[in-house]
Amino acid sequence: MDFSGKAILVTGGTGSFGQKFTEIVLKEYNPRKLIVFSRDELKQFEMAQKFSETEYESIRYFIGDVRDKERLHRALHGVDIVVHAAALKQVPAAEYNPFEAVKTNVIGAENIINAAIDQKIDKVLALSTDKAANPINLYGATKLCADKLFVAGNTYSGDANTKFSTVRYGNVANSRGSVMPLFKEKRNTGVIPITDKRMTRFWITLEDGVRFVIKCLELMKGGEIFVPKIPSMNIMDVAKVIAPECRYEFIGIRPGEKLHEVLIPEDDARHTLEFDDFFAVQSEFPFLAYGGLEGGRSLPDGFRYASDTNDKWLTEEELRRIIGE
Repeated sequence: MDFSGKAILVTGGTGSFGQKFTEIVLKEYNPRKLIVFSRDELKQFEMAQKFSETEYESIRYFIGDVRDKERLHRALHGVDIVVHAAALKQVPAAEYNPFEAVKTNVIGAENIINAAIDQKIDKVLALSTDKAANPINLYGATKLCADKLFVAGNTYSGDANTKFSTVRYGNVANSRGSVMPLFKEKRNTGVIPITDKRMTRFWITLEDGVRFVIKCLELMKGGEIFVPKIPSMNIMDVAKVIAPECRYEFIGIRPGEKLHEVLIPEDDARHTLEFDDFFAVQSEFPFLAYGGLEGGRSLPDGFRYASDTNDKWLTEEELRRIIGE
C-alpha cells in the first residue's frame, strides 16, 4: 500500500494495535499525516514520548471519542484513509456494562460511517474479531452488528464513493488482557488457572495483524470481510511453554466464552472466496455487490474455519519465539 501523500487516521490509536500500526507506518511508509485518535490524554502523552511530533513530522494526536459525532467530523476533515480500531472489547466488562459497549462498538461504528461519507474519505477499514462469528456474548454481538454496518455503509456513500471493509482475526499474542501475559504473571505463584484443557484459539502476532490490515487497505473494493489464514493453539500448549513447572488449576469455561472460536461459519462460507493466505467474505445481498476481488476460489459445501479443525497449528518452538521466552 502506498501511503505517500495520504492522511491516515486510526481510532483507538493508543491501543496495542494503534501503537504498532503507528510504528510500522511511520518507519516504513511516508504518509502526509498520521492522526492518532483516542480519548485518553495520558496514553497519548505517553505515546508521544515514543513517537514525538519533533521526530516524526507527520504525526498528530487528536483527543476524541467515536461516540462524539461532531468531534469525528472535525477529526476526519482532510483525511484519506481511516483504520477503525476503537472498541470496548473486554467480554466481562461488556456483559456488565452492555449499554456502554453498544454506544462505543455500534453507535460509534455508525458515527464513523456517517462522518467518513460526509468528509468524503476514500477508504475505511474496521477491525473485527472472531467473537463476531456466531456470537454468544454481548461483545461479539456488538462487533457482528458493527461488521454489518460497515458492509452496508457502501450503499450509503453515494457520490462520496467511500469504500468500507472489515478485517476479522483471532487472539493477538501478548496483547493486553490476553492469556499469555496472565500466565506469565501467575507462574510466579506456581499455579496456572486453566478454563478447559480442550480449549483452542486462533493466534496472530500484533505485527502480522497490522501488516495484514495494510495489505487489505490495498486490496479492498468495499464490502469485504477479510480473514487471514492463521494458526491455532491449544490452551494447554500455551501453559506448558510459559509455565512448564507449574501446577494447573481447572476453573471451567467463563460466562460468554466458547470452547473453540470460529472465523468463518458455514453460512458465511457459501459466499466466501479463498486466496493463498486469506479469505474474503463477500456480501450475499445483490444490492451490496461490488466489483469483488479477482482470483479467489469458492469454498466447498460445509466449510467452516474454526480453531479446533484448523489445518495449521503453532509449534512449541514458534510459540516460544512469539512470547519471547
